Amino acid sequence: MTRGTLEGARAVVTGGASGIGRAVCERFAAEGARVAILDRNADGAQEVAAAIGGAAFTVDVRDAAAVDAATAAAVEALGGLSILVTNAGLSSLSLVHETDPRQFERLVQVNLLGTFHAMRAALPHIMANPGGGVIVNNASGSATRPTYGELAYSSAKAGVVALTRGAAQEYGPTIRVNSVSPGIIRTPMSEPMFALDGALDPAWEATPLGRAGTADEVADVILFLASDQSRYVTGQDLVVDGGIGLAQPGITTTLRNFVEMLRSPAPSPGSGDIPTT
Repeated sequence: MTRGTLEGARAVVTGGASGIGRAVCERFAAEGARVAILDRNADGAQEVAAAIGGAAFTVDVRDAAAVDAATAAAVEALGGLSILVTNAGLSSLSLVHETDPRQFERLVQVNLLGTFHAMRAALPHIMANPGGGVIVNNASGSATRPTYGELAYSSAKAGVVALTRGAAQEYGPTIRVNSVSPGIIRTPMSEPMFALDGALDPAWEATPLGRAGTADEVADVILFLASDQSRYVTGQDLVVDGGIGLAQPGITTTLRNFVEMLRSPAPSPGSGDIPTT
C-alpha cells in the first residue's frame, strides 16, 4: 500500500470550515494526516471533521486565550502537533478615508493577530514534536502588491509575510515556516465578485492563465510546503495567482497594443490604411 505524503503527521488548520481551509483539511487527511479544524463556524468545522475523521474546535482567532485553549485541546486530541496552517481570514472593500477604524482593526485582528495567536499557541507543541514540524501561513498577493480598496487587508497580509520570514529565522532548523499568497481564488469569501456578470473580465485579461484559481489548487501548494518535498524551503512566500501579479496595469495593455500593431501587415502603398490598435 502506498503511504500518503503526510502519513503520521498531525495538523491544525485555522479557518478550516470552508474555502481554502476546507480544501487543505481534505487534502491533508487524504495524504494520511490527522487533522483538527479550528474555526468560529462550529457547524462547518464539525461537518469537515466528520467528513475526514478529524476533530473540530470552535474559536475566534482574535481571542488569544481561546486560541491557546483550542490549540491545546486539539493537540491532546491528535496526540501531538507537527503542522500548523493558518488560514482564517477576512476582507472588505473601502477607501482609506472611508474606512471605519473599527473595521480596519477587525481586519488586522483576524488576518494578522489571528495568525500570530495561532503561531504563538502552536509553536511550543511543534518544538516538542520529535523532528520538529512546519507552519504554513495563508498570506495574499495583496501583501506585496496592495490592491485597490483593500489597504486594510493588504496591510495585514503584508504583516503575515513579515511574520513568516521572521519566524523562519527564529525557529529554524527545528521548524520551517513559509507562506502562500493566493491571487483570485473562487471561494465562498470571493463568490460575490463572481456573481457580477463580467466584473472579473479585466482580471482574466491580465492573468496569463486566464482564469480564477481553485481552493484545491492552493491546497496542493500548501501540501507541498507542509511535506518533506519542500524540506529545504523556509522563509519563503509562494505566490499562487495564475500570473496576475506579473501584470503592470496600463503599460501592459499599451505594449500589447504596440506588439499587435508591429505584427500587423504593413499597409499597401497608396491604400490609405493606417495601423490602429
